[in-house]
Amino acid sequence: MAPGWLQVVCLLLLGMRAAHGTIEMQNAAAMAAGLCNTRPTDLVFIVDSSRSVRPSEFEQVKVFLAKVIEGLDVGPDATRVGVVNYASRVKSEISLKAHRAKAGLTKAVSKIEPLSTGTMTGLAIQFALNVAFSEAEGARVKSPGVSKVAIIVTDGRPQDNVREVAVRARDAGIEIFAIGVGRVDMNTLKQMASEPLEEHTDYVESYSLIEKLTKKFQEAFCVSDLCATGDHDCEQVCISAPGSFKCACREGQTLMEDGRSCSACSNAATDVVFLIDGSKSVRPENFELVKKWINQIVDKLDVAETRAHVGLVQYSSTVRQEFPLGRYTNKKDLKEAVRKMAYMERGTMTGQALRFLLDNSFTGTQGARPGVAKVGIVFTDGRSQDYIGDAAKKAKENGFKMYAVGVGNAVEDELREIASEPIADHYFYTADFKAMTQISKKLQINVCQEEDPCECDSIVKFQKKVEDALQALTKKLESVTKRISALENKIV
Repeated sequence: MAPGWLQVVCLLLLGMRAAHGTIEMQNAAAMAAGLCNTRPTDLVFIVDSSRSVRPSEFEQVKVFLAKVIEGLDVGPDATRVGVVNYASRVKSEISLKAHRAKAGLTKAVSKIEPLSTGTMTGLAIQFALNVAFSEAEGARVKSPGVSKVAIIVTDGRPQDNVREVAVRARDAGIEIFAIGVGRVDMNTLKQMASEPLEEHTDYVESYSLIEKLTKKFQEAFCVSDLCATGDHDCEQVCISAPGSFKCACREGQTLMEDGRSCSACSNAATDVVFLIDGSKSVRPENFELVKKWINQIVDKLDVAETRAHVGLVQYSSTVRQEFPLGRYTNKKDLKEAVRKMAYMERGTMTGQALRFLLDNSFTGTQGARPGVAKVGIVFTDGRSQDYIGDAAKKAKENGFKMYAVGVGNAVEDELREIASEPIADHYFYTADFKAMTQISKKLQINVCQEEDPCECDSIVKFQKKVEDALQALTKKLESVTKRISALENKIV
């Protein structure tokens, strides 16, 4: 009777997953129609039309402006666009209040003519600050919800000072992008642009190449649905916000302190010990990456007096305990201790390190707690110079959950020998130290104690748990069915 009853439960669960998959696909299709919108912005182009800019080149600048505008959400409550033209004098070509739609705006851009005199870039920035970004010209009152952006295009050295006026403009909340063409003075671009400079300064060899910057500036004003694009690191659930996101967990799980990871057993205690290869083949710069990787995993643990404890052991030709289990009971102190770990260099005695784990790290004298799950995380970048088989086997026989992580010249057969079953969940390899971040995301340390539903003394408790789960699933299935129906009606 029991096996058949459990099969019914499994079928219901599979049905629920299928329905959930359907709704997720339909939601993804709906989101794909518009993953990116432009945030409300007061945007002013400040365009150099001095005599060094030929008429044909100025036409290419206008094409660039038109293409950037084409990617914007132009409107009184969205993005407002103005254009300032300058040479020895400054001329307001288009004010922020002049056009409510793209068609009229791009037509006005096409009619702008070059001034063909000197290059007074500082004067142009001052004009933008005093006039173009004024409320009288259509700029909105300064607020966190509206961006103020100036894009300066110039091809020469200014005949006046730009540093001080650019500082005043930035202090007033205007984000400045500086585009240089041809023989432009690069120091001038850096004096004008906002920080970080690498994101706010661009250079092209000629005006014929300026169009290639179009995509960058369309994306600069873009607010992406980061959940839909996958540009997030939430372990389970991603919730979109304008230009941002926050993580959440599925029902019954708890969001960890790192704001990304989830735990089904937030109150479970576990003892975790890192065995870290400090041999000379790792190299100092990569050893720093290894320490960052350790701290990424620490961020996912619920470190506390009654929860996760962490120990750290480094090995090369010898084994050195950096700190035992339980010495640090908060993440701040623990991560600082990891950062202070000094690089040993020399050989690779992985077998000796595993024996140290067995004989020392998980003993009561070194801080291990009785009745608490034990997890070993072994990192190496090369072949062991001693035998690992017996120690690796004994660690798993003792009930330790063993993870094996290899980089570069690590031997994958050795990693598999260290890893617990199922090996696919406990063994990781990458050729590049810089890719270790991806391993830290995949490595999930599960410290839950699983119940055996077949044990006679727990079957009644298990039945009650499943009945409660079925009721919850039924309610969810009803909700999903309603959502599918609503989507189908919209599609029709």
